[in-house]
Amino acid sequence: MDEVKSLVSAVRNGLAALADPAKAPSMRAYMKSDMPFLGVASPPRSALLKQVYAGHSLTDRVSFSTAVLTLWREADFREERYAAIALSGHRAYTRWQDSDLLGLYEEMIVTGAWWDYVDEVAIRRVGPILRAEPETVGPLMLTWAYDEDRWRRRTSVICQVGAKGGTDTDLLTRAVEANIDDKDFFLRKGIGWALREYAKTEPDWVRAFVTAHPALSPLSRKEALKHLGG
Repeated sequence: MDEVKSLVSAVRNGLAALADPAKAPSMRAYMKSDMPFLGVASPPRSALLKQVYAGHSLTDRVSFSTAVLTLWREADFREERYAAIALSGHRAYTRWQDSDLLGLYEEMIVTGAWWDYVDEVAIRRVGPILRAEPETVGPLMLTWAYDEDRWRRRTSVICQVGAKGGTDTDLLTRAVEANIDDKDFFLRKGIGWALREYAKTEPDWVRAFVTAHPALSPLSRKEALKHLGG
């Protein structure tokens, strides 16, 4: 696994070189993070990772998964976990984006347990796999909609954000209905977000859905109708 070690070291060393200790405390406070930040803003981090990942190829699925999980599990700073998420979606490894990766993404969702991690993984990783393998992933998302873990549940609700005409409205309906009475802010916000985004494609469907579900929280309702005059 020399290629994994080389990539992981390059990421860590590169991030350390870009660290700005003066910015780190405010970044940590904004994200309400238990894990510290190095103080590397998004643009320089993205530029670094683009260079590192272009220069450190992973030759097989095992190496790819190992590299992602090493960056994730052994992270001392939040930026290292951002790097793991970025690697997981790198275009060079698109051929491995299938349901076999769901265990990896589930770990990132459950152990990450905060919106900055979960939303990227839910929408940009789980979502495309759902659309490619609906028979496999759809039932899993429905199971997650009833899970004890709120981040699995949020994933089930928001994983179709951006799907437009490819949205499985039955899954969206059932995921929302499973969580409609939950008072958790992130679930209520996620429900509103998912409906608002689908309203860009099917506004009449969303209007009808909101009307048919008076139990929606005021937050979810407001978000769902944000661009519909509601």
